[in-house]
Amino acid sequence: MDSIPLLEEIAVVGAAAVLVTVVLGRLRLPTVAGLLLSGALIGPHGVGLVSDTHDIEVMAEVGVVLLLFTIGLELSLARLRNIFRHVALGGLLQVAGTVAAVALIARWGFDVPTGPAIFYGFVFALSSTAIVLRGLSERRELDAPHGRFIVGALIFQDLCVVPMVLLVPLLAALDASAGAGEGAGGGAAEVALALGKAAVVVVGVLGVSRLLVPRLLGWVAASRSREVFLLAVLTICVGTAWLTSLAGLSLALGAFLGGLVVADTEHSHRAMGDVLPLRDVFVSFFFVSLGMFFQLDVVVEHPLLVLALLLGFVVGKGALATAAAMLMRFPPRAAWLAGAGLAQFGEFGFVLVRLGTRDGLVHAAQVDPLLNAGILSMFFTPLLLHVAPHLTAGERLLGPLAKLLRARSIEAPDATREALEDHVVLIGYGVAGRLVAGALRSVGALDVILELNVDNVHEGRAAGDPVYYADATSEEALGHAHVAQARCVVVLINDPNAVLRVVATVRRVAPGVPILLRTRYLGEQKALMSLGASSVVADEVEGGIEVLARVLRELDVPHNRVEAEIRKARAATQRSVRATDAPDAVGFDGESALSGLKVESVAVVPGSAAQDRSPRELDLRAKTGATLIAIRRGTDVRPVTGPGEPLREGDVAYFIGEAEAVRAAVQLLSAPPGAAESAAS
Repeated sequence: MDSIPLLEEIAVVGAAAVLVTVVLGRLRLPTVAGLLLSGALIGPHGVGLVSDTHDIEVMAEVGVVLLLFTIGLELSLARLRNIFRHVALGGLLQVAGTVAAVALIARWGFDVPTGPAIFYGFVFALSSTAIVLRGLSERRELDAPHGRFIVGALIFQDLCVVPMVLLVPLLAALDASAGAGEGAGGGAAEVALALGKAAVVVVGVLGVSRLLVPRLLGWVAASRSREVFLLAVLTICVGTAWLTSLAGLSLALGAFLGGLVVADTEHSHRAMGDVLPLRDVFVSFFFVSLGMFFQLDVVVEHPLLVLALLLGFVVGKGALATAAAMLMRFPPRAAWLAGAGLAQFGEFGFVLVRLGTRDGLVHAAQVDPLLNAGILSMFFTPLLLHVAPHLTAGERLLGPLAKLLRARSIEAPDATREALEDHVVLIGYGVAGRLVAGALRSVGALDVILELNVDNVHEGRAAGDPVYYADATSEEALGHAHVAQARCVVVLINDPNAVLRVVATVRRVAPGVPILLRTRYLGEQKALMSLGASSVVADEVEGGIEVLARVLRELDVPHNRVEAEIRKARAATQRSVRATDAPDAVGFDGESALSGLKVESVAVVPGSAAQDRSPRELDLRAKTGATLIAIRRGTDVRPVTGPGEPLREGDVAYFIGEAEAVRAAVQLLSAPPGAAESAAS
């Protein structure tokens, strides 16, 4: 009989979540905001459609287990080793700085005991992975400098969840020992013992699982049953969680370990694909359950406290994250945006709050204002991500600090730049930037390269390129690069908002200098041209045309037909200063004596020089050096036995020769009759 109320609750939660999320989606708010709001509306502190949240919380706990399992599945032990150098320092600075600052304020400012003070630091240190990564992805800022810092910090935070969850009951025991007058020694000993036991359990589970799990999944995959495979993956997830719980550790820790183990097998991608839909469903219940904890009466009763905590998340935590990015030698703009991106309550902060109240470390009345302020910060995050790129006050305040911390900057004295004129200012030193810089170096052109990534600056200078650490949205930096005397400015960076600001700034500093830039989408071209860009190349067009050409060649479409389709595609999108170029013709093996020869094809189209004329009449061999070897007429392909047979409309002519010869033959056979000789010359 108990299943009927549960089904009713699931139906109510699902209907409310879908309705509210769709409505908020029209306001461009993220799905998570809709789930939080739906929980607040239907929960016991709202209209009360769901009065007993126990069943929903159980489903939410399953969501947390699956979420940590997939986090482990995405990382893997091998990937952890690879990314450790990139994320450890930035994440450590952000997490440790936040924990220390909050703990000190709580301990010395509000006389909170040591255990709860550290606990509050844990809660404040975690940000919302789901909300922030979704926002960065939608804004195409994952590869931007601030995006890289935010992603690294979030990965580090996800890794810190496990030891934080482990330390919550130990902090409660430490606090109880201190209250009983037992001193810190016993608590410290308990912490050390528990950490030692945890290390043994982790190593044991990983060791045994790495021996058994690959064999188990291989055996299950051989059954070719998707249902059985999914059941096996869930068994590994729940099984490792259960094993660690027997040792007194958290379910979340076990689930994370299970994900790490599966990630190192050949079945990791299939496991992720099968588990993701299930995880998303249960994680949705997690966000709804989190929204159910929002209490409007708490906000009304303690408005100043909730406001202060909200400012602590948005302003205080954001400032600490900004400081961490500055210490990592990010430029002011990237540091400012990184702080804005990490300035909110996190999903796992809610998990820690539940553990803290369960273990008696804190009381519900103490954390209710914190939870409500945290939930409000999650609502405001999408708005903050949207507004932050347009606010420049924070960047200006960080300017003096940036000069103390940055790598060799464009402002540093450099005699080689004093008389720069008629040079190229290249902004961005990624893959595209390196290609352009290499070409400029080859042709002997002078250039100055501005880059925000410190590692890229060091690599560029080691390679001999004039790369400087600078923010190209700054008029000062552009002035030091002598942009007003430049031949042109080339912008090759991944931050769309920064591109807009660079173009606007260059136009103010150097109104007459051409600006060439790359953007991701063709739809952005018009806005950039209106700001003053001289030439805009859209990645999606160039990539699409390259794929189009390769697909047609794979289908054996004749060379001139491929070029015609390329011209048609460019006419509908963006022109190119390069000649239309189909992929290379088919050649012989590189070690063959015939490796210099190519086989090419041309379709005989109406009005071309080849229509109704033979190779002898065209003087194909003498003019181009290529030889006609076969003709396809309809579905029949037959060899050419002599030069006197005329070509008909619709034929496909195959000829052989060296690369230059086949190119000349394509021009000759495709040109109009009057232009045939000029095409071959």
